[in-house]
Amino acid sequence: MNDSADACIATIENVHFAYGDRPILKGIDLRVPKGRIVAILGASGCGKTTLLKILGGQMRPDRGEAHVAGKNVHALDTGALYELRKKIGVMQQLGGLFSDLSVFENIAFPMREHTDLPDDLIHDLVLMKLHAVGLRGAHALMPAELSGGMARRVALARAIALDPALLMYDEPFAGLDPISLNSVASLIRRLNDALGISSVVVTYDVSESLKVVDYVYFIADGKVVAEGETREIIHSTDPFVRQFIDGKPDGPVSFHQPAKPLSESLALG
Repeated sequence: MNDSADACIATIENVHFAYGDRPILKGIDLRVPKGRIVAILGASGCGKTTLLKILGGQMRPDRGEAHVAGKNVHALDTGALYELRKKIGVMQQLGGLFSDLSVFENIAFPMREHTDLPDDLIHDLVLMKLHAVGLRGAHALMPAELSGGMARRVALARAIALDPALLMYDEPFAGLDPISLNSVASLIRRLNDALGISSVVVTYDVSESLKVVDYVYFIADGKVVAEGETREIIHSTDPFVRQFIDGKPDGPVSFHQPAKPLSESLALG
């Protein structure tokens, strides 16, 4: 991707990160251009969610930098980081709704927390956000009354509550039936274009993400192993890309975690 840093809402530069002695990220570089949807694809446990947490300032890299809206995330003090996070919307895995709050109050929560808007304006804004995801009629329901697809759409409405510049999705398609999955995927594309925001989609669902994103990064063994425009990725002959797109069990990504031979591990006489 040739976009300059000035044209990007977020960048990650030479980021390294480890959990104890286990390295997860080994020099990751990626860019999120303004107005575009970028997917970060990779097998479970490859560090995709960790990248989102580094962008949001929840985790600090061992080395390297993360920038959002022109700010070095990990150089900010607490107050400045708090302000930056108002520009970032996050749709968490499985939605992450507050179970004791109604759908309406879930959407209203970030508005009440981060703004001084009057209640009547918050009321109208909440209904507008719910209307955007097709759930204005569900405003009085509790999260326990929602289907999986509805809960994910409510979570999306909450993520756009403050009109963020950057929207981050953590496994938005996980656990959804085909109809709900297609609905959420379409919403991600339509809201990104309608609101003029930028989005990062972290997922292992290749087929669905390739329908809606503009650019793709593949992560494996802590590094970016392939990247490109969506149309290039679809026709790529790269062995790693093909294994992931085609769902092949054999290829650059091994099914087995590295270990010594089974015969040496078994307690046989």
